[in-house]
Amino acid sequence: MVYAVTAREQGWTLKTLMSTRLGVSRKLTSRLKMTERGITLNGERVYISAHVQEGDVVELRMEREESDDILPEKMSLDILYEDRDLLIINKAAGVIVHPTHGHYTGTLANGVVQHWRERGEQVRFRPVHRLDRETSGVLAIAKNPYVHQHISEQMIAGTVDKMYRAFVHGCPQPESGRIEGAIDRDPDNPHVRIVTESGYPAATRYRTLEQYEAVRASLVQLVLESGRTHQIRVHMTHIGCPLIGDDMYKYAPGAPITADERQASERLDGLLGRQALHAFRLAFVHPGTHERMTFEAPFPPDLEELKQRLQNDESKKEM
Repeated sequence: MVYAVTAREQGWTLKTLMSTRLGVSRKLTSRLKMTERGITLNGERVYISAHVQEGDVVELRMEREESDDILPEKMSLDILYEDRDLLIINKAAGVIVHPTHGHYTGTLANGVVQHWRERGEQVRFRPVHRLDRETSGVLAIAKNPYVHQHISEQMIAGTVDKMYRAFVHGCPQPESGRIEGAIDRDPDNPHVRIVTESGYPAATRYRTLEQYEAVRASLVQLVLESGRTHQIRVHMTHIGCPLIGDDMYKYAPGAPITADERQASERLDGLLGRQALHAFRLAFVHPGTHERMTFEAPFPPDLEELKQRLQNDESKKEM
């Protein structure tokens, strides 16, 4: 990173310039100080207490890193965008993002590390956010700690646009709205999340795009205001519209639906091998160019086929 000091910054300390103008966190500043020629002023290493003058050139160099703990593995990747700072992937359903206990290969990380190796890049795998294994769609991966820090800060500030699309059972009422319900682990099943007053605050905005009354289902668009585990799945189930194909979050045994409606929901669940959730859009300010960028991913074949089937069922009803 190269920055030329302006007249307005005349007399500032290098530390102030780095935090105010370049947005470098204290943690990253500490790492840069430990890096050979990590921070230079006009080509010379200096203390961050040094004062800068108009026209001075500040250079920051981050050490190259690799994910030594991730095995490279050849994998087909749907790359939406890539530059020296970012990699944007359209993740396939059924793929785990990062290696976990019992899943050391076959993850997105394995494929991305191999992709970078083939390009001759020495980069550490840093996903900016996560998607569930069975959720498809847009995923951002930072290629250095500076970019990861800045996009993470945008997420905390709520300026990152994370939009999802999902096929759900039932028809949300009202058709558009905001679901606000604190989420925490189910004390009887720690892998499951529930809406509970003692949980962590969470809010989801939704809008119905299409309704398929013939099979009592809908296509909805969702925007996250928070990022709790399984948030969309939990919130939609909470308002009586669980996601089609979701094995974990379903209609409760006492849900106010008829036997025919329950049977229809079970038939729809059988059409997919995963929950019908897709990360459709991701938008944020690029930390390197300072431009707002938007990335979108179309439905994968399984969700596109589900949409066609639902539309066909609705057409038959109207005939």
